[in-house]
Amino acid sequence: MSLGRRIRFLRDGAGMTQKDLAKKLNIANSTLSQYENDLRVPSDAVKARLADCFGVTVDYLLGREPGAPGGPASSGQTGGLRIPVLGSVAAGVPIEAIQDIVDYEEIDSAMAAGGEYFGLRIKGASMEPRMREGDVVIVRRQDYADTGDTAVVLVARDSATVKKIRKGPEGLFLLSTNPAYDPMYYTAAEVESLPVRIIGRVVELRAKY
Repeated sequence: MSLGRRIRFLRDGAGMTQKDLAKKLNIANSTLSQYENDLRVPSDAVKARLADCFGVTVDYLLGREPGAPGGPASSGQTGGLRIPVLGSVAAGVPIEAIQDIVDYEEIDSAMAAGGEYFGLRIKGASMEPRMREGDVVIVRRQDYADTGDTAVVLVARDSATVKKIRKGPEGLFLLSTNPAYDPMYYTAAEVESLPVRIIGRVVELRAKY
C-alpha cells in the first residue's frame, strides 16, 4: 500500500473528510489531495503531524511497523490477502458462488484477521462525490449495520446497492450522498417481506483514476 493510500485508509477509518484532516494539519485541501493520490510526498514535519493525528508512529504511517496497512506482517500473521472485486451481487446467489469477478484487491493481514471481505465496484452516480463509478469499496461481510454506516444492501430481486443506512422505529432509510437521488424508505414490514438484506459494511474506499 502506498503512502497516499495509507493516509486515506487512516482518514477513512477515523471517519474524517479531506477537509477535516486538512484543517487539523493546517494545510490546503488540494495539498492533502495530492498526498493521498501520491502526487506529492509530505514533509517530515507533516508526516509527524499525520502520525500524531491518527495516534500512530511515523514508522507505522510509512508501513515499517508490523500490522501497518500494507506493511510487514506481525509475528504469526501472513502477508496481505487478495480478495475478489465483484462487478455485481445478485439476490439469492451466495457471494462465494458469484462468478462476476472483475479484479482483485489486497488487504493487509490485520484487516484480514477481523472477518471476511470482498470488493465491489461502484456503478452509477448515487454516491457521488465521495464514491464515483468505477471506484472499489472494500466490504466486510456481515448482516447488520448501524445508522451512519455505509452498507451493501440487497433489495428484493435487484442487484446490491451501496447506500448510507439510517434506522428508525418504523423502518429503514437507504440514503444516497448525491442530492439528485431521493432517499429509499422501507417499512419494517417491507424489510421482512421484500426482503431488504444488509450483506456487508463498507470499510474502505479505493478510488480509481
